[in-house]
Amino acid sequence: MELTVRGQRCQVLMAGAFNAAERQPALVLIHGAANDRDAWHAVIGHLATAGCAVLAPDLPGHGLSDGPPLASIEALADWLAALLDATGCAQAVIAGHSMGSLVALECAARYPDRISGLALLGCSAPMPVAETLLSRATSQTDSVYRLITEYSVTPRFQLRGGSGHGVWGAGAVLAIMRRSPRGALAIDLANCHNYQQGLAAAERVECPVLLLVGRRDRMTPRRNLPPLRAALRHAVQREIADCGHAMMAEQPRLVADELSQFMARIGG
Repeated sequence: MELTVRGQRCQVLMAGAFNAAERQPALVLIHGAANDRDAWHAVIGHLATAGCAVLAPDLPGHGLSDGPPLASIEALADWLAALLDATGCAQAVIAGHSMGSLVALECAARYPDRISGLALLGCSAPMPVAETLLSRATSQTDSVYRLITEYSVTPRFQLRGGSGHGVWGAGAVLAIMRRSPRGALAIDLANCHNYQQGLAAAERVECPVLLLVGRRDRMTPRRNLPPLRAALRHAVQREIADCGHAMMAEQPRLVADELSQFMARIGG
């Protein structure tokens, strides 16, 4: 589906019985850095089968959405609220992965009346990015894509993971990043690194929260979670074993199960 958000075209993948007029909130999925809506591709079918109404947008300047990539987490959070206006959703549950988790967190803090639930996947606040990635994101983009892919999946998935039918799972993760528009990676990584308001935002979140962690995540390791977990008043932490940062690729069914159960718990 194509929407107009703030005068620019936005591409949104829809699944399930979405109806903005119904009281049941939709589940909005926010992708991470140098990604697009297809990062959720393996998860969305399971969510729709479980009865969830799902919306997965391409953020501005990503995938098939127009505009330049927005240059702060705060700007992306405000854009997400504008997206809800464009869909006619009075309320939504938002789930974000990696950079998308920071966008979702900031949006929930800024617009508490619009967000009825918050799921943070592969999240850390703050979310520092290694200097080697920041410095090479523009001049050596593909090497950064490959390094991020290596660190986002477990060694076993890197070697043999996939959905069958000849699909190499780690290659699919890399391919999504490689098709992102020029310059998006550097902006997105800087957004993650520069966002310092995460813990303050977490303290303002009023809705139920799911913290979903990959036990073998090397990008946002679980040892970084205690400050964020302490700042969130209504959070439940769940963990997926034998899973890295790219959890939607490695364990899509388990991710979908956790999200659908979270929706059921909060009445979504």
